[in-house]
Amino acid sequence: MPPFKKYVKRLPRHFQQAVLDAVEDIISDPTIGEAKKGDLEGFRVYKFSMGRQLTLMAYKLEGDSLILYQAGPHENFYRDLKKYLKGTRR
Repeated sequence: MPPFKKYVKRLPRHFQQAVLDAVEDIISDPTIGEAKKGDLEGFRVYKFSMGRQLTLMAYKLEGDSLILYQAGPHENFYRDLKKYLKGTRR
């Protein structure tokens, strides 16, 4: 299961709504997230608040499609994203 779906599925309903609102923000303006460089080139990361915690969401634009890769708190976010990508590129 992709990390994004797994993370959202475990959240309480009101936090799931916060994630859906963030996804709608990205859909309305796909360039809203910060473009990444280096190992994560091609990815964008959108930061939003969920309750009192800063949450990050990694996504990629491929043609007309928006692909959501991961969401979660900042702690170990980039490390976990790189680990996931390394595992899927075998």
